[in-house]
Amino acid sequence: MNKRVLIAGESWVKHISHIKGFDIFTSCEYETGVGWLRDALAKNGFEVVHLPGHEVADGFPFTAKELAAYGAVALSDIGANSLLLSGDTFNRGRITPNRLEVIREYVEQGGGFAMIGGYLSFAGIDGKARYSDTAVDEILPVKIQSADDRVEKPEGIVPTVKDKNHAIMKRLGEWPHFLGYNRTVLRPEGRLLAAAGDDPFVAVREVGKGRTAMFASDAAPHWGPVEFLEWKNYPLFWSRFFGWLCGE
Repeated sequence: MNKRVLIAGESWVKHISHIKGFDIFTSCEYETGVGWLRDALAKNGFEVVHLPGHEVADGFPFTAKELAAYGAVALSDIGANSLLLSGDTFNRGRITPNRLEVIREYVEQGGGFAMIGGYLSFAGIDGKARYSDTAVDEILPVKIQSADDRVEKPEGIVPTVKDKNHAIMKRLGEWPHFLGYNRTVLRPEGRLLAAAGDDPFVAVREVGKGRTAMFASDAAPHWGPVEFLEWKNYPLFWSRFFGWLCGE
């Protein structure tokens, strides 16, 4: 089993305005949210390659052959535009591969692919993630909406396990609460493993020779709170999730 995993996204840059009376100045901060997930997978024998958001446009592989170096690929909090608009296309007007279609080809040939929730996953905030009706949408276990799909739950919501017999979900016990998720609709080809209310929370699917999965919430704050990050089964869940994608 190839336990090399590519995680694209999970980073952001803040441009902050500080207003102090008559005067104003700005500062910038760069942050990543991949650490908890990366560490959980590394503890269970996975090699994790993180491609931060600002490197996706030109750094994400352009062919299924390149992606085949990984047992699984995940997009987390990174919109479709970052994959569609490379520097060659957006800045220089050149034809380049549609990497959403490249992901589909990779999966059909035996790869594993997942989308993890966030403000720029699935449809995302104001619909800006824009994955609806794309090749990625077509291979997921769920149908993505075309409008803002966020469900904010500041009061907390606890997922309900729907399939205790699947390898990913066995003996995980009670889940911690989450503070929100992306709302999708289960496809007939999808297998529902856990739900948030009436909505899919964890789902999987077999596509061609490969596999796909979705996790509707954040792997880290803010939707994934401290209680999730410190959940005793956090490393076990993610190792099973990506292990299944890698063909385990």
